[in-house]
Amino acid sequence: MARQMHRRSFIGTSAAISGGFFTLAGVDTRLSAYESPLDKLRIAGVGVGGKGSSDIDQGGNIGDVVALCDIDEGHLESKAKKFAKAKKFFDFRKMYEEMGKSIDAVIISTPDHTHAPAAAMAMRMGKHVYVQKPLTHTIKEARVLRELAREKKLCTQMGNQGTAENGLRTAVELVRAGAIGQVREVHVWTNRPVWPQSPVIKARFTENVATPSSVHWDEFVGPSPVRSYNPGYHPFKWRGWWDFGTGAQGDMACHTANMAFMALKLGYPTSILAENEELNPETYPAWAHVVTEYPARDSMAPVTFHWYEGRLNGKLVHPPEALQKKVLGEKGKLVNSGSILVGDKGILYSPNDYGASFRITAPDGSPMEVAKVAQVLPRNGKGDQGMKDEWARAIKENKPEIAMSNFDYAGVLTEAVLLGNVAMRAGKKILWDGNAMRITNLPEANAFLHFEYRKGWTL
Repeated sequence: MARQMHRRSFIGTSAAISGGFFTLAGVDTRLSAYESPLDKLRIAGVGVGGKGSSDIDQGGNIGDVVALCDIDEGHLESKAKKFAKAKKFFDFRKMYEEMGKSIDAVIISTPDHTHAPAAAMAMRMGKHVYVQKPLTHTIKEARVLRELAREKKLCTQMGNQGTAENGLRTAVELVRAGAIGQVREVHVWTNRPVWPQSPVIKARFTENVATPSSVHWDEFVGPSPVRSYNPGYHPFKWRGWWDFGTGAQGDMACHTANMAFMALKLGYPTSILAENEELNPETYPAWAHVVTEYPARDSMAPVTFHWYEGRLNGKLVHPPEALQKKVLGEKGKLVNSGSILVGDKGILYSPNDYGASFRITAPDGSPMEVAKVAQVLPRNGKGDQGMKDEWARAIKENKPEIAMSNFDYAGVLTEAVLLGNVAMRAGKKILWDGNAMRITNLPEANAFLHFEYRKGWTL
């Protein structure tokens, strides 16, 4: 399974980086001041089917959609009916080359493996970007996008829409204010995978299937190793394959772990250990339990962070029953997806993908009242559209921090999530030096932090 490791605001933004230039696919991409008025943000959509359909629709509420890109012409034509004036492409590289000067911002909702190349190319051209979760397919990609956002002073946002929920922001304030005391233990779980992967699929498809005339397969494969088309990859079923998706952890942890990660001000972990079904070279495992250790932060205690996914012997992998009984009682039933933060003064339980709703009990599970704390985070409450609204306001005010899931935050969250997948492949506990972006105890496992893009694709 190892792949070769790859070694290595509008006017304000343009002015800040106008000293030099670079070329992309032979095209001069010198940046100049945008000419579009601030209330007419010119937006391009890359990946406009599936989740990308609602993403670009919401983009249309914050600006003018001027370009649409998708490898599936069916998706493209369907969305073009709504945005008739937008120019259509099936290769984002050509879209950027042709329309670079006519685009201010890009919304990217492709399969995971093309998030980073699509975003990096736009960012190097000075475009603000919104990227669906998980931010990237690999650890290195997440680090590069985070650094690019800082270097270019761009406004960014990752699409984990729970960040806009007022309930999540309230929970963050309560935990940070010490309402449940020191939190040393977190449990997050999901019922994913709900798409085909192990144990149903463990090997690559070998049958010869003709690529539909409407699908541009080479552009779908993107930077990953070439393989033949199969409907078991597209549409949607790509998520469970190592080469295209990030499995259950990549799909859901950027949602379900988000509240705890933000509330506890987590950053780089120190170690990650994964217990899972025996791996195959093509798909993510049927189940996993990942234990990640985080060091102390300021006055906050070290944290042991548990992630559970999939089914083992027909049952969902869940937190310990003793803990479940504390938060649910003897007859309560755990929801399919949620989180528990165990503090020394109380336990916060969120039966919600986004951490948007929660209740707090005493350490023994008895009812507990919590005093209100000062509001320190702005309120949004508009969900997915609210994420786009904050991103647009960040761009217009040239304040990247307005978008709360900007890449400075989302990049670290994504790295932490993807390290669970790296630990699966390593097969042993890994020790992580976040500043150096390096596994220190298993040097050979660093090969799983990235892979060599095939010719024609670049980060």
